[in-house]
Amino acid sequence: MADIGFALILNLHQPPGNLEHLLETQEWQAREILWAIDRIPRSLWQHEDISRVHLSLSGSLLETLANPDFQSRVYGIVDCGALLWYLQNTRVIELLGTGYYHPVLPLIRPADREEHLHRWRAIGGALFARDHFPGFWPPELGFSMDLVPALSRHRYRYVIVDSEHVAPLTPMRWEELRYRPHLAEFGGEQIVVVVRDRDLSSAQESGMEADWFISEVTARTQYCDFPPLVTTATDGENGGWFRNTTPGSNFWTGFHAGLMERVLAGHAGGIRPTFISDYLERHGPYGWVTVGPGAWNTGWHDGTRFVQWTGSLAQRQALTRVGELSESVHAARRNAIAIGAGSPDLYRHLEDALAFVLRAETSCNFFWGEAWVQRCHDDLDQATRHLEQAADLFSS
Repeated sequence: MADIGFALILNLHQPPGNLEHLLETQEWQAREILWAIDRIPRSLWQHEDISRVHLSLSGSLLETLANPDFQSRVYGIVDCGALLWYLQNTRVIELLGTGYYHPVLPLIRPADREEHLHRWRAIGGALFARDHFPGFWPPELGFSMDLVPALSRHRYRYVIVDSEHVAPLTPMRWEELRYRPHLAEFGGEQIVVVVRDRDLSSAQESGMEADWFISEVTARTQYCDFPPLVTTATDGENGGWFRNTTPGSNFWTGFHAGLMERVLAGHAGGIRPTFISDYLERHGPYGWVTVGPGAWNTGWHDGTRFVQWTGSLAQRQALTRVGELSESVHAARRNAIAIGAGSPDLYRHLEDALAFVLRAETSCNFFWGEAWVQRCHDDLDQATRHLEQAADLFSS
């Protein structure tokens, strides 16, 4: 196969207040995270003619990077203003939309999903000076088919899903299922599904060499009678492979630079970095698929049925409380509008209550189980207080 498109995706997320906390308690770790993010555009510049990467940045991370106080605090480490400017380089970076506080979207109510999507588009549009983002990164790759109508409403053309959860509706071979984009339909709406290769992504996460990658991709696509799209996706600032500052010992200097050099020399087995949007313009999607509910693999979990975020009683109890409080907040907002309430304080408390509910849904609060689930309850306690203050204004 002479033409193998390589779509590289990196997810970047930090929970609200996490970088600020690390600066106070584990400064070196905060520095490594910031350097790992800042290293991305700088590494891409070295091969700007051929480098291509898709980036997803959570709303909470963007909020932190854009905060003037935070920018001043870390100026000697990273110039966050310049970094945000560098990330606007459409020649080497295709930005993906996502959920604002990085929730596992299938685990929260549809009304909250809509808020996360809307709020991310607002901050993404403001910081990156555009109103359109072609693709969507579901936080934690948590996807279920009922997300399709919402993604369509927000004008996303394609969504990334994990290879282990995709099943063909159109007859197709293994390599067709994994290395071609497809169409999925739910509720009368359609979206293009781009399949993340789980095996190659696991290698990308832990560390790999350019020659091994070329050999593996060549073997996997050898029977393709179509231009394949090989998609890998991992976090881009977590783990030693991405944070290591030693030249030759991280993803960018230990793998990516070598791969780009081989591409330029014509020794990459036909592999060439591509934007997913460009691939779709040239080749389009093929066939129909359905996607089972699930997420990506993390540690010893395979992501089926979102067990990483629902496996313990504490996690399930927190998710139940999130759903109940979300329903109460949205009901109060609807009632305020229905009766024509005019108190600015009332609406402020309702908006604050909703913001705390959305923040409580951050995936990290559940993934880290007993260690972090209290953060979810802390935010829900704040939401409850604002809801009670709104109720007092209702009755006064």
